Amino acid sequence: MTVMSKLVPEWMRSYKPAWLTGDLIAGVTLAAVAIPETMGYTSIAQTPVITGLYTILFPTVVFALLGSSRLLVVGADSATAAIMAAGLASLGIAGLTPNSAEWVAWSSLVALICGGLLILARLFRLGFLGDFLSASVLIGFLTGVGIQVLTGQLPEMLGIPKGSGNWFEQQWHTITHVPAANGWTVAFAVGTLAIIVGSRMISRAVPGAVIAVILSIILSNALDAKAVGVAVIGPVDGGFPAIGLPQGINLGDVPTVLGIALSCFFLIIAQSAATSRSFAMKHDQRVDINRDIVGLSGANIAAGLTGTFVVNGSPTKTEILDEQRGRTQLANITMAVVVLIVVLFLTPYLTNMPTAVLAAIVFMIGLGLLDFTGLARIRAARASEFLIACLTAITVFGWGVEQGIVLAVVLSILELVRRAYSPKDFLVGENEDGTPKFTPATPGSESLPGLLVFRFDARLFYANASLFVDDILELAKTAPTPVRWLVLDCSSIGDIDYSASLNLAGLIKTLHAENRIFALAAVDPTLMADLQRYGTLDDFDNAHIYATVGEAIEGFRADIPR
Repeated sequence: MTVMSKLVPEWMRSYKPAWLTGDLIAGVTLAAVAIPETMGYTSIAQTPVITGLYTILFPTVVFALLGSSRLLVVGADSATAAIMAAGLASLGIAGLTPNSAEWVAWSSLVALICGGLLILARLFRLGFLGDFLSASVLIGFLTGVGIQVLTGQLPEMLGIPKGSGNWFEQQWHTITHVPAANGWTVAFAVGTLAIIVGSRMISRAVPGAVIAVILSIILSNALDAKAVGVAVIGPVDGGFPAIGLPQGINLGDVPTVLGIALSCFFLIIAQSAATSRSFAMKHDQRVDINRDIVGLSGANIAAGLTGTFVVNGSPTKTEILDEQRGRTQLANITMAVVVLIVVLFLTPYLTNMPTAVLAAIVFMIGLGLLDFTGLARIRAARASEFLIACLTAITVFGWGVEQGIVLAVVLSILELVRRAYSPKDFLVGENEDGTPKFTPATPGSESLPGLLVFRFDARLFYANASLFVDDILELAKTAPTPVRWLVLDCSSIGDIDYSASLNLAGLIKTLHAENRIFALAAVDPTLMADLQRYGTLDDFDNAHIYATVGEAIEGFRADIPR
């Protein structure tokens, strides 16, 4: 394959003319969903409405040309928008206010830094960092974002001022000011919710949000809604986005928002990779995550250079594209073309759209992020992961999205360490028919009279090595029959570090001093090479190394005194 052909996306190289009609229709349908959604995301990002449309213009096209995934839709995302907005609000920069040109410039800087971090992730193969956001943590995080997003829209839907303070204080303010709600504003919000829900009940292909936007604009003009106290969007500066570096920002400002960008980076890696993989598996396709990282990097750089905010792979919009039988990124390019038409020619019609309509659209987006079914599944599967998911969710809406993403990563790593430190231990024995039998390695148990076959289900490293030795010695001490042989089943020990090798060597010496035989079974070549390099087996009888646990048990039986 030539260099030039490698630069061409795989979906272009294998494109079939029969897909064209389906891709074009899917792209137009996706635009009908994405346009009002991305406009709504600006209320989360606290940027002008037009910036939401810009996220599905150049960023979408750049990913389509650079990425690997055939279906992944890249654009504004509620979670990354929330991280960015919360982070900028916490900076305390004098004069930095939401929806201002300066706010947009800082938002674009965050997108540019995210693009740079993604380039570094590709160069140094750091895509695995996204794996530190476990599924349970991600569910808890997105549920927390959903609660924060939907509750944040209530003041706009009621036509009352938004409260200040933390999340709990803001909700109390909303509750106590409900009597002051504007009836017309509530009517627009409720009507929008009814149209969206009703459309979904008919078919997901019906663009309920677009219908609500069009009807609200017609009614707002006919009723002169602004005159009766209904807040409207006001003039929208449409047109082609200005291309260039953010105005008023310099290189020295990068460290100020690096933490915000890192939080967005982690979520982009985790969410986009999971979405790409799931849809590729569904259609038996291959996806190159490293190339997707390049595409996401280019998309965020494009966002930063065209006056908008961070973009991410969208699971919901990707699912819509899949349901509409879109086959390739041509559908996303079609969506971008439709958006360009709206940006160039139709933005004047948005002036009198009630803000309550956008708030209701975002409210439904937040509602969609709540995954109580997923939380219930986690609770049924593992209580510790459910607790982590709940803590993450509460931190996100109670204290902040950026704090939530940091806690999510930390808790994921702690859970990983906890499992590695204290894995499941088993004693391996035999059933009457000769098949292996696994029982928990509890004191007072044995594999066979005089035999312990110990299975440790984790790599051995400095943190769990002492526990490993203590557990084995306790089993030998409390076994019903004096232990003559102890066999270590290494089939689940894929690696051992130097510190753990010293503990293992000490265990071997202790067992030999007690006139017990120590044996190894199912040792893979890499592990054996490590043990020999560390000198762990210098005082070990190689005659007691067996290919399988079954062979080790036969060796024990052959050694039983007659």
